[in-house]
Amino acid sequence: MRTQLRAETDLDLFIVIAKEGGLRRAAAKLNVPVSRMSDRLRALEEQMQVRLFHRTTRSMALTEAGLALLTHVEPALAALDAAVEVAAAGGGEPSGILKINAAPPAAELILAPHLPGFLARYPRIDVQLTVEDALIDIVRAGFDLGIRYAEHLSADMISVPIGGKQRYVLVAAPALLKKTGTPSRIEDLARVPAIRHRFPGGTLLPWEFSRKGKLVTVEPHNRLVTDNTRVAVSAALGGAGYLLTFEEHVSTWISKGKLVSLMQHGLPAFSGPVIYYYSRRHVPPPMRAFIDYMKSVASG
Repeated sequence: MRTQLRAETDLDLFIVIAKEGGLRRAAAKLNVPVSRMSDRLRALEEQMQVRLFHRTTRSMALTEAGLALLTHVEPALAALDAAVEVAAAGGGEPSGILKINAAPPAAELILAPHLPGFLARYPRIDVQLTVEDALIDIVRAGFDLGIRYAEHLSADMISVPIGGKQRYVLVAAPALLKKTGTPSRIEDLARVPAIRHRFPGGTLLPWEFSRKGKLVTVEPHNRLVTDNTRVAVSAALGGAGYLLTFEEHVSTWISKGKLVSLMQHGLPAFSGPVIYYYSRRHVPPPMRAFIDYMKSVASG
């Protein structure tokens, strides 16, 4: 989120070229001629007396020096932009575009209920929300902050808790339990038909339970595999298989008797999601407004 109050530099153009993977895509993104991008990149390399990209007629790739420059200059320029925005705001109403990347459960269960209130409170802040399972580098991908569960974060990120305790539940339709019988041990779940969540790259995480303080994992029979929670819940309601999911996704159906909660003793509560962002000295006003707002609704 580069402020327009700071003049564009060759280093800014270098970052765009590196992130877009080539001159043509970078030029198209910035709506400038390819020749201008090429000239400014050449000027930067001549000034630094180092080659920043390996070039062929078909591709460009960062050299070791280019990768080192990108690693250091991107957060430095982001901090500079933030400082300029803080100074320009002068204590006025926060404004600008806030780009957020969030894991689906965090977005659907924690963020979505509070977005209307945040947008109403800050009419000059526009939110661009991307919801995806994939773990990404939010800085390199151009996001201001992310919302995810803390165990997946790198150590150089600042994290702010915004959700209370959550828990998984294992559920099955009453008709399915009549066919399979109700499992009494965690190990029995290895033989039941399961509805599993597929993560990017095809990853299927084992079902995890707690027994006397120790972790017990199960690999059930994959009757249905999907990356869509609504499909999974609908299939569970229809008796297609056992489903392990967030309690909020199925609590209504449990209360109505359409689904039965199982193995509750082995599924303790865990900490909710956090807002995370790259450590920098000055946090832009839209980011600060969002962080403070989510902290307030989480505590209150």
